[in-house]
Amino acid sequence: LYRRYGLWFRLRKLIIWLLGVYIAIPFLVKLCPAIQAKLVFLNFVRVPYFIDLKRPQDQGLNHTCNYYLQPEEDVTIGVWHTVPAALWKNARGKDQLWFEDALGSSHPVILYLHGNAGTRGGDHRVELYKVLSSLGYHVVTFDYRGWGDSVGSPSERGMTYDALHVFDWIKARSGDNPVYIWGHSLGTGVATNVVRRLCERETPPDALILESPFTNIREEARSHPFSIYRYFPGFDWFFLDPITTSGIKFANDENVKYISCSLLILHAEDDPVVPFHLGKKLYNIAATSRSFRDYKVQFVPFHTDLGYRHKYIYRSPELPRILREFLGKSEHEHHH
Repeated sequence: LYRRYGLWFRLRKLIIWLLGVYIAIPFLVKLCPAIQAKLVFLNFVRVPYFIDLKRPQDQGLNHTCNYYLQPEEDVTIGVWHTVPAALWKNARGKDQLWFEDALGSSHPVILYLHGNAGTRGGDHRVELYKVLSSLGYHVVTFDYRGWGDSVGSPSERGMTYDALHVFDWIKARSGDNPVYIWGHSLGTGVATNVVRRLCERETPPDALILESPFTNIREEARSHPFSIYRYFPGFDWFFLDPITTSGIKFANDENVKYISCSLLILHAEDDPVVPFHLGKKLYNIAATSRSFRDYKVQFVPFHTDLGYRHKYIYRSPELPRILREFLGKSEHEHHH
């Protein structure tokens, strides 16, 4: 009996302690909005951990060059440039200058903006670069300031500025080749920020591809399945307001009203991170927006049975056809 009582006492102590932590966290987040910003960016999560980002060939990317660019003073970002598979043999042992010149060869370029957590060397990201390279695209990707081996501290403004810098860097080298912007997850927020700016200055990309996008960061945080506080009294005040206070909006739903270029949205129905309904909602906003009236807006769902979830759409055997049909049309628009 004494032993059972001791066990119950310890268990009760543990439950009270866990409850205390559970209740304390919202107050901590409210008092220190930087915590919430860290949870949005997750830039401190560096999986896979032991890879050397200076050596993309270790990830099976033998036709990839690692660069460093400087968007602003005190900010350096690590960039990977993977050439189309057709240039694979020529690329062996070549230096940065050769790779930069190769952007002018007659192949389209995709600027890939990754989501939160991890680096440009993340497994599913590397697999997508391989797929896109095999389809004949240059793939240029990078780690935002504060991610991977890039120097600087993360912010929505900084991420957007880094992406704009890389886009302009590509445009200065790619001649008349089409340049597309592809954003995944949190990267869709960066992508629409950038494309809205580009459209405002009348230098839009040739198309925008959003994979697993949300409407805005507040709605995404509210719908996020990992949010154990969703039904906590004052959830918005405790958790969503600090995100806004930190200057984090990623307002895809607002941005698409100012974007004028072809738009393709890809979303898996079984996405556990960004709910499918948010991608669909974003498509409905874009499809009825006047800014897209002269451009193609397409939504491609992937059925739950396929199991592509949040980051495995690259596995779809349909993807090459989807891109060929969609981008073929925007290349056609580009040349006329």
